[in-house]
Amino acid sequence: MINSKKLIVVLPAYNASETLQKTYNEIPFDIVDDVVLVDDCSTDKTLRVANELGIEHVVKHDQNKGYGANQKSCYKKALSLGADIVVMLHPDYQYTPKLIHSMAYLIANDVYPVVMGSRILGKGALRGGMPMYKYVANRFLTLFQNIVINQKLSEYHTGFRAFSKEVLNSLALEYNSDDFIFDNQMLCQIFNKGYEIAEITCPTTYSSESSSINFQRSVTYGLGVLKVSIQYFLHKNKLKSFQIFK
Repeated sequence: MINSKKLIVVLPAYNASETLQKTYNEIPFDIVDDVVLVDDCSTDKTLRVANELGIEHVVKHDQNKGYGANQKSCYKKALSLGADIVVMLHPDYQYTPKLIHSMAYLIANDVYPVVMGSRILGKGALRGGMPMYKYVANRFLTLFQNIVINQKLSEYHTGFRAFSKEVLNSLALEYNSDDFIFDNQMLCQIFNKGYEIAEITCPTTYSSESSSINFQRSVTYGLGVLKVSIQYFLHKNKLKSFQIFK
């Protein structure tokens, strides 16, 4: 625990058998109380590896529900276990678990209620192997979002995030998409509730085992980001209401 606050790491997993052990072994168990892995109906040995590692809390989806649905299950399980702080970490080792200390302490000490590991602060993204088209798209979408949402994040698309239980309990996550746009909907919900978000520099590792969506799905995701940002703008300016901002 940190300051008597229970810290749980959640792993939204899909075909992560090749990288799960490496990710798990770097989790700082001097402060982490529990780990929750949600398997979104993987077709590889993810569940077997999770069991071999001794992960106590494993949730299995009987069918592939999507990245957003996976996170919904992650947060629901973590909160049911009494989490005060929840760190969402991809088990594909794209992000290093060694930053969990820094992220969690900011929340535990009531400095920020949400912390994200940013690949864009510094030069870690391209150095770590992020494809150039993804980097350019990330920068364009982030600029658009900062203008429309009236915030100043370095990126909205990282998969390394930490939340206080107060934040998670305040969000209508059940109304969000079950797909990749869930992440951006969640951030807009957080800003809508008036919470601030901190960012720390996060080195990134792209490899053949790292999870990544193809170009076509990237385009769909990008259009979804634009849509969510505009919905937030309309909602904040009381021009139209949307269910996700309840």
